[in-house]
Amino acid sequence: MEFQSTPATILCCMCGTTIQANPSNMCVNCLRAQVDITDGLPKNLTVQFCKGCDRYLNPPTQWISCDLESKELLSLCLKRVKGLNKVRLIDAGFIWTEPHSRRIKVKLTIQKEVFHSTILQQTFQIEYVVAAQQCEACQRKDAKDTWQAVVQARQRVDHKRTFFYLEQVILKHNAHQNTLNIKEKPDGIDFFFSHRNHAAKMVSFLQAVAPLRSSQSEKLISADQKNNTANVKSTYMVEIVPICRDDIVCLPAKTAQSFGNIIPLLLCVKVSSMIYLMDPFTLQTAELQGPVFWQNPFRAIASSKQMIPFMVLDVTLLGPQNGRYSLADVQIARSSDFGKNDNVLYSRTHLGNILHPGDTVLGYDLGNSNYNDDDVSAMKGRTVPEVVLVRKTYPERRKKNRVRHWRLNNMNMESDDGMKQAEINKALIDYNKFLEELEEDPTLRANVNIFKADGADDIYKRHRQEDEEEMLDDDFPDIGLDELKITDEGSDDDDDDDEAEGEDMEEEQ
Repeated sequence: MEFQSTPATILCCMCGTTIQANPSNMCVNCLRAQVDITDGLPKNLTVQFCKGCDRYLNPPTQWISCDLESKELLSLCLKRVKGLNKVRLIDAGFIWTEPHSRRIKVKLTIQKEVFHSTILQQTFQIEYVVAAQQCEACQRKDAKDTWQAVVQARQRVDHKRTFFYLEQVILKHNAHQNTLNIKEKPDGIDFFFSHRNHAAKMVSFLQAVAPLRSSQSEKLISADQKNNTANVKSTYMVEIVPICRDDIVCLPAKTAQSFGNIIPLLLCVKVSSMIYLMDPFTLQTAELQGPVFWQNPFRAIASSKQMIPFMVLDVTLLGPQNGRYSLADVQIARSSDFGKNDNVLYSRTHLGNILHPGDTVLGYDLGNSNYNDDDVSAMKGRTVPEVVLVRKTYPERRKKNRVRHWRLNNMNMESDDGMKQAEINKALIDYNKFLEELEEDPTLRANVNIFKADGADDIYKRHRQEDEEEMLDDDFPDIGLDELKITDEGSDDDDDDDEAEGEDMEEEQ
């Protein structure tokens, strides 16, 4: 005969319900009514939120960015609960609240041993009041004269396309994260910082982007001789070379000799940490470093604003190549001469693999230009070419002011009160030209974060249909949808600045 053991049953000491024997001699309902394991845990708490930068305070002094109902915000809320280490946390989650209610509700499930071998589980909620409080960074930003260092970036040219490109590179690598304020100037940008090492880090970043020279000065604001302390404001002056992409330069004689006696008249094809120059008639190149430039500085004899359009009549490839450039003889005519005369020009160009008969190309008409003798002194005894072609353009695409299917982010800059309306209008024209060059040059936008505009898919589709109806050229290097980032979260803003310094970033100046 087999004997089966049955567990002993007793009556609950509180309600008399038959239960299995346990050390408390109470049923679960009575045990929960008599014992509250949440006793000692706060049910109402406060979290500090800065409206200026959308960050929450992580005591004692750290401010962190958190989205609503994110794991980062949940971790911050749980750290505020005192006594949570005395119980076992089983589950935690948010209870939905209106975003504008300034309330955050968290649902917690905990366990605790109330008697020997008796564990009780209970669920409760904690309500957090979101209180407004300014962080130290926003306090310094709103106050006046709280900066300790300023970086003044300047370039002595007649346009601002350099700084439009520089703005995009800074945004991509988040190099402006420590700035208190950014102020726009007619010939540059001022970056204000609360610490001098942050300003020095910005100068190092700019040196990796463009050839420049910098100088530092300090101004004593106040001093305490008893404590041996002083309030000093530092100023870093950064001057970018006045040579820009697509400029025509004439090297000084000594500089030209140092590059193997290259012809002094060269075309600037790229500017990054060095200046990349090319002879468009031989494809010979020269790389000019910043310190070498400042030892014997020079200026451009012609800038992109002086370029005029030419119509390509014939192209004959000669064979020599240098990277993406190919040497060719071209037959061209000024676009302004059509219908007036039959003047035909002959020139040699580095754009042989890009140009085709019927294309429009921008270039310099050096034969009808006047220059300062000091700027072209190295060309004495040499023949100055009549025409220098620079880059292909697409005038048919510019006849209609189309809505772009992409957009760029911009830094929150404060405009200078001393800027005149004419300077503001000029900056808008330069910005529009910068956007056009982004569309036409794939290599230029390689270091720029470009985002989708509202309704980008429909706009892009409509543009493609219009191009097919008008039978426009198919070689236009337009920005495709696959090149666009959907949101700012997909950008590389979190990249370290040190990684940016090692990159070869082409600068549109």
